[in-house]
Amino acid sequence: MKRLLIVWHSRTGAARAMAEAAARGADAEPEIQVRRLEASEAQADDLLSADGYLFACPENLAAMSGAMKEFFDRNYYPVLGRLNGRPYAAMIAAGSDGTGAARQMGRICTGWRLKPIAEPLIIGTHAQTPEAIAAEKTLSAADVKACVDLGAGLAVGLALGVF
Repeated sequence: MKRLLIVWHSRTGAARAMAEAAARGADAEPEIQVRRLEASEAQADDLLSADGYLFACPENLAAMSGAMKEFFDRNYYPVLGRLNGRPYAAMIAAGSDGTGAARQMGRICTGWRLKPIAEPLIIGTHAQTPEAIAAEKTLSAADVKACVDLGAGLAVGLALGVF
C-alpha cells in the first residue's frame, strides 16, 4: 500500500480545512494510506516513509508561514537526496495572491527533487484588514471541492503508479 503524507500548518483554519478536504479526497482511494501531520510534528522519518506529499499552509507577508518554513528547514538536509522523484502538490491559503508562498515552497521541493503533479492550489480568503486576517476562516463549497479533487487526484495517481 502506498502512503500519502499531508503536512499542514494553519493559524486561522483555512489551510487546515484545505488539508482535511484533500485528505477526504485521498481517503476515497483504497490503495492509499493517508497520514496528516501538523508541520510542527512532521519529522524526516515521516517524509522518508511516504510515497507522495501534499503540503498546505497560509501565506503570511508574501511567504509561507513560519511554522511551515521551519518544517522544511528542520527536515531539509536529513532527507536531501532521499526523496528524489516522489510526487507532491501544494495548497496555499492566501489573503491576496499566494504566489510568494507557492514559489518559495516550489523552490524547496525542487531542491528535494520532488515532482510537482499539479500547479499550486491557491485559495484566496480576501482578508485584508487586521481583523479579517486574524479571524477564523471557512472555505466555500467550491474551494473545498478543489481541495478534495486535488487530494483524490494525487492518491489515484500514486495508486496507479502514474507519478
